[in-house]
Amino acid sequence: MPLLYLGLVFAVIVLLLTLHRPLYQAILGGLLVTALLFRMPLEAILGQTARVFRNWSSLSVLISLYLITYLQRMLEARQQIKLAQQDLNGLFHNRRVNATVAPLFIGLLPSAAAMILCADIVKEATDGYLNPKEQALVTSWFRHIPESTLPTYSGVLLMVTLSGVSLGKFMPAMLVPILTLAMLGYWPYLRRLPRDPGTPRSDNRARDALNLVKHLWSLFAILFLILALGFGVVQAVATVILASALVYRFSGRELVSMVRSAFEVKLILNTFLVLTLKEFLAWTGVLEELPAAMSVLPIPTYLIFALLFFVGGIVSGASGIIALGTPLAFAAMDGGVALMVLLMCMCHAASQISPTHVCLVVASDYYKITMGELIRKTLPLSLLFCVLMIGYYNLLLLF
Repeated sequence: MPLLYLGLVFAVIVLLLTLHRPLYQAILGGLLVTALLFRMPLEAILGQTARVFRNWSSLSVLISLYLITYLQRMLEARQQIKLAQQDLNGLFHNRRVNATVAPLFIGLLPSAAAMILCADIVKEATDGYLNPKEQALVTSWFRHIPESTLPTYSGVLLMVTLSGVSLGKFMPAMLVPILTLAMLGYWPYLRRLPRDPGTPRSDNRARDALNLVKHLWSLFAILFLILALGFGVVQAVATVILASALVYRFSGRELVSMVRSAFEVKLILNTFLVLTLKEFLAWTGVLEELPAAMSVLPIPTYLIFALLFFVGGIVSGASGIIALGTPLAFAAMDGGVALMVLLMCMCHAASQISPTHVCLVVASDYYKITMGELIRKTLPLSLLFCVLMIGYYNLLLLF
């Protein structure tokens, strides 16, 4: 029965999105149905809502979202993103490269708010050639490729810890999935872009490379603070904001004016509601019933766990299903690196179509489309990726 209730919750969300209701209305509908079907007492409703602010992993999403929006305002005020786009044009002189390299690079930042910076560059590179739904898909798809593999993301670290597979074995085995993700996004969409960005060819690419670093030093600094010095995202972005205020010589009046303009009410509200839905679903414990439900399916064990991680990833995001399912999968099978690659790929594909994925909120808001439109656009690519990775899993077993 809980699984049926879960299906009804997502059906309500999908229906409201299909009816072109705003995302906040769809998520509120999901929250209401969750509370009614699972008979959540008032104290649980209030407690799980408050957990968004008490749980640092959730609160940090909201804070980092605001801080990176603030940093974006600073970069816009000094035209740094626009200048970086010109540097990319000079360095590569290829519109397709601009639309892929920037999201891949910015995707190293483990923050949903990084989507905003990705979208700025992708929109500039694809305007007039892709419609807003396609732009949103390209931004989200390429921005998340690093998330499938790099240990800067908690899901990868968690699965490495629970599975016992070393990063040294996992990361090389992920080269094929990474290339597959890139080709799935490139072939139907970016191949349609003209290579020529419409600007003169550079006569000094070394200068363009130096200028690119100069105009995007703030992003490089955030990455350095996170990867080399172990800063959290919030601390890293706050530090870079302070440095940018000095480097770009912002006046006090400019900084104060951006405090308000960086607060995107719709974006913050939608993100808060998605985080609240995740807390509600965690309270129900429905995710813990998925393994037993999947075990009765008449299919091979590895496919059962692949489906478990895909469905669980849609419901709770990667971290929840990884924490629950990894010990079960590696106790039931001696899968090694092949199994870890398969399960991580399933999680990754699921996250691209999950209503609880905050990044999809940011992308849909930026391009002014509904979250349902973005999910429907992404669904065929995610399913195709899953099928290809099942084949790759069986290939890895041969070696």
